[in-house]
Amino acid sequence: MKLSRLTRVSLLLAGFFFLDKVLAFVRQVLIARQFGLSAELDAFNVANHVPDLLFALISGGALAIAFIPVLSEVLTRSGQKPAWLLFSRIANLAFLVTVVLAILVAIFAVPMVKAEIGIAPGFSLDQQNLVIRLMRLNLIATIIFSISGLVMAGLQANQHFLLPAMAPMFYNIGQIIGVTILSPSQGYTLGPVTLPALGLGVPGLVYGVIIGAVLHLAIQVPGLLKYHFKWSPSLNLLDPEVKKVLRLMGPRLLTMLFIQAIFLIRDNLASRLAAGAVTSLTYGWMIQQVPETLIGTAIGTALLPTLSEHFTRDEKQAFSETIEKALKVLLALTLPIAAVLGLGLKPLLGLAFDFGTEGTDLLSWVVAAFMLGLFGHSLKEVSARAFYARQNAWIPLITAGGNALLYAVLGALLYKPLGAPGIALTDSIVFSLEAVVLLILLVRVAGLNIRGGSSMLRAFMAFLTAGLITLLGLRLLEPRVHPLLSGTIPMLLGFIASLPWIWREIKLLARL
Repeated sequence: MKLSRLTRVSLLLAGFFFLDKVLAFVRQVLIARQFGLSAELDAFNVANHVPDLLFALISGGALAIAFIPVLSEVLTRSGQKPAWLLFSRIANLAFLVTVVLAILVAIFAVPMVKAEIGIAPGFSLDQQNLVIRLMRLNLIATIIFSISGLVMAGLQANQHFLLPAMAPMFYNIGQIIGVTILSPSQGYTLGPVTLPALGLGVPGLVYGVIIGAVLHLAIQVPGLLKYHFKWSPSLNLLDPEVKKVLRLMGPRLLTMLFIQAIFLIRDNLASRLAAGAVTSLTYGWMIQQVPETLIGTAIGTALLPTLSEHFTRDEKQAFSETIEKALKVLLALTLPIAAVLGLGLKPLLGLAFDFGTEGTDLLSWVVAAFMLGLFGHSLKEVSARAFYARQNAWIPLITAGGNALLYAVLGALLYKPLGAPGIALTDSIVFSLEAVVLLILLVRVAGLNIRGGSSMLRAFMAFLTAGLITLLGLRLLEPRVHPLLSGTIPMLLGFIASLPWIWREIKLLARL
């Protein structure tokens, strides 16, 4: 079967995203077994979110996604030299802005953490002070990422996806160095070799993040050389292309602010629950992000440059057909996978993380609640990018603002009666609603003709079949066999049983 270029790129990205998630899972297992569901680990997880917010607002999300359509346009129209000049100007601006914001965050870290509307008002004083120290240290990695994130965007605009797809793996390698060498007081033994142990504790995890950021940038440098990148020490905010990027970035920046605010709201609510709530939500989110990244992010990332080209060339029919195929594939893959993982992971969670019976039960419910939003998150990856490909950043901004407001209201209602799973359920509900609204608006604004009724019905039947087979298998095997088998076999059987329903859409993936 001959695969289309978009399918090949999507599969390439999915493959490297999978390897990245394997490394991330190994990292999280090592961290979990070293620190458990502890107040110290809760502090580390909370401390990451403000630096992550800066990265997402500048080069990681707001600027990168606004940047790719314009850079693709310049490449198509004028070639590499003007494109790299534009890249240099944007990268220089992103670096300077990140440094200034990082300094401000370091100065105002105390009220940002301790205020009632801050990120951890429910933590103890010792936990809050630890969050402040770790957050300030983590800003070093954020400054490095301000450049690395844009390098990813620059290479993707050149239709080069290999090195950007590899970069997150190297980021995880740096973090694994932190958890295996910098943090522990006793070295890990690998056969005849015992690794050194510096005994830095939780701060060692942050130093691992910094190492990972350096590796994330370094692995992409050969790509810059391949495409003859030449840095220019220029800003020129009056340049028409720079102004176009900034016009797109303005609403995108606010959009990312709303998206990242959700993580801060989540931490604020979870900090008021028992110790371990923040970590269970962090781990549940990480697990949900594995299929979401392999499916939604991989397809969305591969589509953005192509959709941008369709829009630039006024190829409305091709634009519509690409969105329709992506929607059908997302439905077919995400619904049965959500059922399988939401119902069948518990034995594997207990085996991997060793949180004890109560901790495993908590994490299982959190994961199940997050999985309900798998399709919504994946759909948003594609539908939002479709708007950015059309150089329309305002509609995603408006929906993201409504999403954050609804998250705060619904989360405040659900977190007390349902605990951490209530916060995860809030996430699934609001993101799914936002994704559907984005798709409806995209159809109306772009005049798309999307037909997916039969695919939706088959995907729903696959969801029911996969869930039922997984649940029956789990009930039969869990008390009788090793957790590795009782967790793996039911999920495998459940997904296989769903395939007859979605086989048509899986074959469509090859023609995406």
